[in-house]
Amino acid sequence: MQDNAQAFKAWPISLNATTVLLMAGIAQALSLAWPFEGAYKGEAQGWLQLVSLGILAYQLDRSNSIKQAFAKTWVFSLAWLAGSFWWLFVSMHLYGGLPAPIAVSAVILLAAGLSLFYGFAALAYHIVCKTGVGVLPRACTFAAVWSLAEMVRGTLWTGFPWGAAGYAHVDSMLQHWAPWAGVYGLCAVSAFIAMAAAAERKDSRPATRSTQMSIVVSVLVLGYTWFTSPSQSTNEGAHSASPISVTLLQGNIPQDLKFGEGVNRALSDYREALLSSASDLTVTPETAIPLIQQQLPDRYWTELENHFSKGSQAALIGLPLATRSEQAQLQYSNSAIALMPQATPASTASYQYDKHHLVPFGEFVPPLFQWFVSLMNIPLGDFTRGDVAQPSFVFKGERIAPNICYEDLFGEELARSFADPDKAPTLMVNLSNIAWFGDTVAIDQHLNISRMRALELGRPMLRATNTGATAIINAQGQVTHRLPSAVQGVLTAEVYGVHGAITPYAQWVSVLGLWPLAGLAVLTLLIVATMAHASRHGQRRFGP
Repeated sequence: MQDNAQAFKAWPISLNATTVLLMAGIAQALSLAWPFEGAYKGEAQGWLQLVSLGILAYQLDRSNSIKQAFAKTWVFSLAWLAGSFWWLFVSMHLYGGLPAPIAVSAVILLAAGLSLFYGFAALAYHIVCKTGVGVLPRACTFAAVWSLAEMVRGTLWTGFPWGAAGYAHVDSMLQHWAPWAGVYGLCAVSAFIAMAAAAERKDSRPATRSTQMSIVVSVLVLGYTWFTSPSQSTNEGAHSASPISVTLLQGNIPQDLKFGEGVNRALSDYREALLSSASDLTVTPETAIPLIQQQLPDRYWTELENHFSKGSQAALIGLPLATRSEQAQLQYSNSAIALMPQATPASTASYQYDKHHLVPFGEFVPPLFQWFVSLMNIPLGDFTRGDVAQPSFVFKGERIAPNICYEDLFGEELARSFADPDKAPTLMVNLSNIAWFGDTVAIDQHLNISRMRALELGRPMLRATNTGATAIINAQGQVTHRLPSAVQGVLTAEVYGVHGAITPYAQWVSVLGLWPLAGLAVLTLLIVATMAHASRHGQRRFGP
């Protein structure tokens, strides 16, 4: 007991502050998709995200040392990230067979490791803003370091951006800036607001002229983006002249049976649904056909090909593919194949999409972690990557861009297909299977992620999933049709593609990636740090 007491005394923040920050971090996790039954179940809660991050900003701004700033932010981030993707435990323990203590430890260690990025961001904030800096530059600095931490988490070592704070604003008033700055821009805006509201007002000195001008410019820019945001209008002139009818299949094959006893059920159910669909386009979930083509029953695939080659319909089918490399070794890809009518001048002869952004441990093994993957019983665990920005599937005048499951977390990669406006997708399709995580909040979190991509890129998103959320999202990020989760069902609707109009976000990120946003954050840090240094040496405070 005495050793524990001494250890806690060495901890740089108090028990009360630790408790408050843990609760605030959990609140930020809840803001991504409300998990409790009721009218708001599954909905993002932007106000809660701002309140929770505001609590961190309040605590951080009053830190007395670098250690304290780092520890406060790390505790908050640990609770937020663990609370955002705790459902990884379900895949590792229930479906992967990993012992529960190891699965729990893996989730906590992942959250703890990723939280270091935010701890170092807080360290940078404290160094820059510890003295001589007013509220406005402190808010700018916090926005810069927070967005940088979010971008590093989302890109380093292939990235794991699930739970980024900006996703909480898919329904808030901040959503109108998604088509301009994307989800990481929303992370920066929410951090700015949180610190502007929570920063300590050390005196009541009037703002300088430069500060007043910067406030006016900021208000004008934000107001302009609000009233001219692509999310404010339906952009009717850019819609297709006529809709296409789509059918999205939700097989609801239990994950523990998907690659075993459930194979025959999947083959039968999806065959029947594909052959009986009357829609222009029918889409199955990821790996709906759970076998490679060489393992399928006789004439199974041939029957599907013949059916769709003769009429005017098409199908986009998720399945694993196996090809032989130059060394005669089998290579597997997580793919989607389009079956369609015989080639016409307006369509492609054949189409295949191979997943590019693979899931660590589930679809590829990171270096030095083969031992960890060996502890789990997960089939199909080592895929080859497809290219970034693969051509769209052209059908009935639409350019349809598939992405598979986890890939829709990476808006900067999906945006690469928009570099040439004449070839930009008019519809996006996500094929997913997150039955790995059971009937948990992961389903609604993933739906909100897809909604953010629709907002960023100004294109409808069709989602065909195994257990949910199978849905149709319009170009304004609104869910227009959805099946209940954890049931077998068919979702049919008419959808208009969007042609021509490219969002500002799609324009700049398709060419430059996230570098302009990262560069702006670094430039902000340098400006504030330089002026704060001059202010401290001149004994004059910078900013209001």
